[in-house]
Amino acid sequence: MRRRTPPPPSPLPQRDGVDAVRVRLPFEGAWATVREHLVERLSGAGPGVVTGMFDSGLIVGEDGKPVAADAAYVPGMFVWFHRELPEEVRVPFAVDVVYRDEHIVVADKPHFLATTPRGGHVTETALARLRRELGLPTLSAAHRLDRLTAGLVLFTVRPEERGAYQGLFRDKRVRKEYEAVAPYDPELALPRTVRSRIVKERGVLTALEVDGEPNAVTHVEVVEHREGLARYRLTPATGQTHQLRVHMNALGVPLLGDPLYPEVTAPAPADDFRRPLQLLARALEFTDPVTGAAHRFRSPRTLEAWASYAGWAAG
Repeated sequence: MRRRTPPPPSPLPQRDGVDAVRVRLPFEGAWATVREHLVERLSGAGPGVVTGMFDSGLIVGEDGKPVAADAAYVPGMFVWFHRELPEEVRVPFAVDVVYRDEHIVVADKPHFLATTPRGGHVTETALARLRRELGLPTLSAAHRLDRLTAGLVLFTVRPEERGAYQGLFRDKRVRKEYEAVAPYDPELALPRTVRSRIVKERGVLTALEVDGEPNAVTHVEVVEHREGLARYRLTPATGQTHQLRVHMNALGVPLLGDPLYPEVTAPAPADDFRRPLQLLARALEFTDPVTGAAHRFRSPRTLEAWASYAGWAAG
């Protein structure tokens, strides 16, 4: 059995708060050169792109020196490079820091901003922005919020402590509270705890409730209501993808501004920030696994639809 060892540190510095891509060459395969493997592996980059990166010395080894295009394939070898990224539409809202010490940063993420680099959102992410703005290149996310959800996200400062904070979420030792705005149904009996089994298949936009042992649990209650709308407090005991959106839709009160539930709508232009999903990660509460401190954080944000229902109804 091959023993797992931690990967070596990147020889390339971050660029705009984004780490270089690290690739480990497979132990099984019949490639003659490193270039041959990467051309096949990174075929989506387009014809000639990978070869051009070798020619320009942009792909480096553990020593930080460029890897030659004809370098022999070595199973288990690490190489690094920076992706050439298209210009991203800037999300015109700030990431607010609500707490910071030598171990963690708690940030209040706006709607439309991804938590971490993924897909077409790389430099315009909360993580990349905070690394740049705070001068903390080792900052990492302990968990994630959907791009369309606003609210509190926990980041870790020291790489060696990240696992301890991630364990809080894995072991369900964080109390999370969300706020949402959705239609008000006087016939809907609340408060209640919703339990169901949710599955989300890769490549499919929406998650589904299916038969089987529940893996998603959400407590739902009305905080206040007016003019056919309600402000809801959602307390999840689990963290399935789209869980809160799926459960609210199943109750017949889908969240305002949701482009997926109850129906998938055409995606808005990248620079259209007019109708954010009305979901906010309002509070985080946990005992710090490193310092032992009891933490409780609340976002001061106000959901737009509750503050200005007339504008939403007209839109």
